[in-house]
Amino acid sequence: MTRLFNAPAAFADEALEGFVAAHRRWVRPVSGGVVRSAPAPRGQVAVVIGGGSGHYPAFSGLVGPGLAHGAAVGNVFASPSARQIRTVAEHAHAGGGVLLMFGNYAGDVLHFGQAAEQLNAAGIETRCVSVTDDISSADRADQDKRRGIAGDLPVFKAAAAAAEQGRDLAGVVAAARHANARTRSFGIAFSGCTLPGADHPLFTVDEGRMAVGLGIHGEPGIGEREVPSADGAAELLVSALLDELPEGVGEPRGERAAVILNGLGTVKYEELFVVYRRVAQLLAEAGVEVVDPEVGELVTSFDMAGVSLTLCWLDDELEPLWTAGADTPAFRKGEVTAPVAGPAQEIRTDEPGETVPPATEVSRTAAAAAVAALRAVKDTVDRHAEELGRIDAVAGDGDHGIGMRRGSEAAHAAAVRAAEAGAGAGTALGAAADAWADR
Repeated sequence: MTRLFNAPAAFADEALEGFVAAHRRWVRPVSGGVVRSAPAPRGQVAVVIGGGSGHYPAFSGLVGPGLAHGAAVGNVFASPSARQIRTVAEHAHAGGGVLLMFGNYAGDVLHFGQAAEQLNAAGIETRCVSVTDDISSADRADQDKRRGIAGDLPVFKAAAAAAEQGRDLAGVVAAARHANARTRSFGIAFSGCTLPGADHPLFTVDEGRMAVGLGIHGEPGIGEREVPSADGAAELLVSALLDELPEGVGEPRGERAAVILNGLGTVKYEELFVVYRRVAQLLAEAGVEVVDPEVGELVTSFDMAGVSLTLCWLDDELEPLWTAGADTPAFRKGEVTAPVAGPAQEIRTDEPGETVPPATEVSRTAAAAAVAALRAVKDTVDRHAEELGRIDAVAGDGDHGIGMRRGSEAAHAAAVRAAEAGAGAGTALGAAADAWADR
């Protein structure tokens, strides 16, 4: 379980603050996330990734030369807001446009899409690509509905390397989509993760059993099985992926693949190596040439005990993108000549303040009533946050209580500030709505 935290609702913010303090060589903070400590060359496409907290090193740990230009970081298992994404993208933008990349989850699709609309309207050409590598989350005929899990990494890497090559935005988008189309992942877990402040995991499996094909937030998988040996786990993972080859990939023999054996949180590196030993044997027997494999924690889920296997089937375009150098806090490959960081910049932590328009006495009275109502909402959510999380965990990822607590507190505080500044009901409620969405 997650043992070290202060206020659960502050966990994501405090984790990001500590991450930045430890990794200033690579990143600097901006409102909503982080960007590279040194700006990209003028005219380069900016690759901005993101998603909820709780999956480190995804997403902030993948920011640096050769990989992402910025990462928008949401609350625990929750999408960053459109404003957070937009702000990170604005800081990362180097004049060549922005590619927003994320796992295929409803909140991420919504908020990254909103941010793209806002950036395009502001004159920053922006596109979106979602990762859909989890073969257990939808049938082959519905690949666009699949979740993004550890396959995020090779897809992000392909896009970032294409940007480093100087490709334009259309070329970077094409590289990302090509990599996504040729990436497949499959996972297993032996126990669920416990969110900060919770007293039980999001899901449990009986002793000696494991969940098969579950998501990285604890979403339901495709069933349960007895826990196998390490070799048995490897055989299950490899066979599942070799049974679904992407379009354009013939028989496995003679193909090349980037291979990622990913630990989800509490499966230790030695265990991963025991499993990978058999993975490598099985792929060799199938005639697959493994290129620069990665074994370790790359997309986690707090303290979930589980592993996933990812195969990105390489071709002449993708292989040099996968093997290109990268230098980030959590992922390094080859050699990269990193630009020298410039002088420290003032970091914008909030949107510029807006002038409060004049309001009638009746409207100001209504604003005070709205503040009181939001206070009641905040207090009610606070009392029932644990139950909201429990209900959410039945079918989802269990973050609803934390998210609603953060949102309702932010909405109430924003409405109070607006009312104290003389705002009417419309202005106060608008400020509350923006703050709720943002938090």
